[in-house]
Amino acid sequence: MTRREPTFFDQEARLAFWMLFPTFTVVLAFVIFPVIWNLWLSLKAVSLGDLRGVSLFEFNMTLENYRKVFGDPEFGTVLLTTLIYTTAGSVLSILLGLMAALLVHGEFPGRSMLRGLFISPYIAPVVAVTFTWSFILDPQLGVLNWLAVDKGLLAQPIPFLSQRWWDLDLLGVRVRVPMALTSVILFEGWRYFPFAFLFILARLQAIPDELYQAASVDGATPFQRFFHITLPQLSAVLSTLFLFRFIWTFNKFDDIFLLTRGQAGTKVLTIRVYDYAFGEFNIGASSAVAMILFGVLSVFLLVYFRWIAKEE
Repeated sequence: MTRREPTFFDQEARLAFWMLFPTFTVVLAFVIFPVIWNLWLSLKAVSLGDLRGVSLFEFNMTLENYRKVFGDPEFGTVLLTTLIYTTAGSVLSILLGLMAALLVHGEFPGRSMLRGLFISPYIAPVVAVTFTWSFILDPQLGVLNWLAVDKGLLAQPIPFLSQRWWDLDLLGVRVRVPMALTSVILFEGWRYFPFAFLFILARLQAIPDELYQAASVDGATPFQRFFHITLPQLSAVLSTLFLFRFIWTFNKFDDIFLLTRGQAGTKVLTIRVYDYAFGEFNIGASSAVAMILFGVLSVFLLVYFRWIAKEE
């Protein structure tokens, strides 16, 4: 039997395979294998000193690490704090990005310079901006507290990054504000709004002017044009931005660690990973928290792509 000569489609399929092979190798090495390895560590009693030991590869798996993590009295509070910080920080950064994009969308002198200033929080080193915020919000040396006390807005300085609750009296109603958590959420929104700003501005510039002209002829007010033309045109970009920001903020460690070290009600799951790994030298429990992070994000992605993205 003679050997069949490969057809053009066979050659194209083989070429596609070899072109995808490097990408698959990178994903396998830097995504799939770390997840499997982390799952393996989370099912073993591994300390920091055992990482080079032979016992690391023994098949003695246990769920003790997950019992320790879920049995922690602070776990529910830490998980709730993580979800609040992630959702509020993501929404705030997108709202600030939307306002900034609408502000510089039109033509006016100095628009290019203002656009560059809006991008500066995102490109500045995180250590520098967290130090600046810590200095500004400091209760003793911070300029914000000094101005508020000097102008009579505050009776005494407020430790924004070290006070868990702030009792606020609004028209006779006592409201407890999570001060430190609110401060880091505000930092999150300010730090990452330029990312949303760039995407929203690019989409705004692609909206045809004819839509706004037709709406103006029909007598639509600026608010009606915004809600019936601008927002529908931006819906796909806004939902994608929320997806990205939620994932990245949920995995954030450096911002909160540099601002509060996870104190005063700002401890999130990533801080818990650090505490288990380098505070208790318990790599197994640290890996278990990391797998919980992975599981929560997987559920979020499932819900997003199953319902939100499908509806859009």
